[in-house]
Amino acid sequence: MITSSRFTARRRGLAAACAAAALALTLAACGSPGNSSSMPGMDHGAASSSPGASPEMGDMPGMDMASGNGLSDTQGGYRLTSKDATLPSGKQTAYQFTITAPDGKPVTDFALDQTKRMHFYAIRSDLTGFQHIHPTPAADGTWSADLASLAPGSWRMFASFTPDAGSGKGKDFVLSRTLTVPGNATKTPLPAPTTTTRIDGYTITVEGEPMAGMAHPLTVSLSKGGKPVTDLQPYLDTYAHLTAFHEGDAAFAHLHPTTSVTGDHGGPDLNFHAELPTSGNWRLFLQFRTGGTLHTAALTLRVG
Repeated sequence: MITSSRFTARRRGLAAACAAAALALTLAACGSPGNSSSMPGMDHGAASSSPGASPEMGDMPGMDMASGNGLSDTQGGYRLTSKDATLPSGKQTAYQFTITAPDGKPVTDFALDQTKRMHFYAIRSDLTGFQHIHPTPAADGTWSADLASLAPGSWRMFASFTPDAGSGKGKDFVLSRTLTVPGNATKTPLPAPTTTTRIDGYTITVEGEPMAGMAHPLTVSLSKGGKPVTDLQPYLDTYAHLTAFHEGDAAFAHLHPTTSVTGDHGGPDLNFHAELPTSGNWRLFLQFRTGGTLHTAALTLRVG
């Protein structure tokens, strides 16, 4: 019995030592640099190379990092380049830029995305001054975005596009660069989160509870004078275009519409696919057209 007890104790000790060694090897593998790609959801592409980028954005589960948060000027070998580091304040001006491919050559072949080959956005660091522009291309691959008057401060310029050739063909990219508008910059506090805002006599209401890093439906309803709006005209192959920017770093998100266009009679309810990667306050900009006039409404949405 004594011999049997000693054998049993020795076998249990050996098993415990083997288990401890296996655990140590597992922990070492998980902590080793370069092994993150083996973990689900941890392959997030290139790190941001522009000021203000947020590296922790890549750690959110379930994110599609193919388009990213827009806070880098480089992704997948594609780069947004521009000679403009400053632009004048108080007057209309053009921002010129180029998209280069992994081989360093300017990209000149772009696919249509919501009827346009390039969507360009400008936003100040306090999320004011929103502009959504469709720039003009030149034969050499240089794009020119005609900006309205810019207030002094730090601005971020976004280019959203889909190459129609090369290694990035069919993939959506959002790249950005920052620039400075000289002058006495006055920061505007971000309005408090709300589900309702008004513009040009229209009341816009947002319903939904988006959670960071998860896909959630979002419904936008429009009314005017207490009556539902049903005369929305198509704009960019949809009845409304919805863009969001994150407070603090100006991370970009395009909320894709899921309501089909059936003629010049859209509304009052519009559905969107919302996938906002980070919690906090997001500034939403809704663009819609009625009677040939484009309206832009803004509200702050809190994301949990």
